[in-house]
Amino acid sequence: MEGHGWYELPTGTRYRGALRDGVFHGEGELLFPGRGAYRARWHRGVPTQGKFIFADGLEYEERDWHYCDGYDRRFYTEICSGFKPPGIPQLTNLDPPKTIPEGCYDCGDGFYNPETRAVVDYKFRFLRNADDDEHEWILRTCRKAEGGGAERKPKP
Repeated sequence: MEGHGWYELPTGTRYRGALRDGVFHGEGELLFPGRGAYRARWHRGVPTQGKFIFADGLEYEERDWHYCDGYDRRFYTEICSGFKPPGIPQLTNLDPPKTIPEGCYDCGDGFYNPETRAVVDYKFRFLRNADDDEHEWILRTCRKAEGGGAERKPKP
């Protein structure tokens, strides 16, 4: 592959940009469906400088990053548009949030079924199988179907 074009990985992630000798080389971006894009300058397949832009338009800043840190847990839309009236929670950055299939969890990049230990994206395409650490983290922290959040355990 040589020149300018696009390449789609089996995960659905796409690369769009310059290619040289079959690798990313020059200006290009990785597009993560529904999650954002990584725009970078590449040298022989390795990014030399780049920036991640979330699906909602928020650009990741390595320094002075104030979004969703330990002190300020607001979503980007809350930072830009303010809070909703009391009694109307904003559970995710999407409004309204995705409907979680029964018995599953919303783990941020898709839905997790604890019985099969499979994570699928929001279009129900297979992403991965969760290992023991991810399984425990999802059960402990992620939003569960049936209107309830996951039972949150206090940190030790």
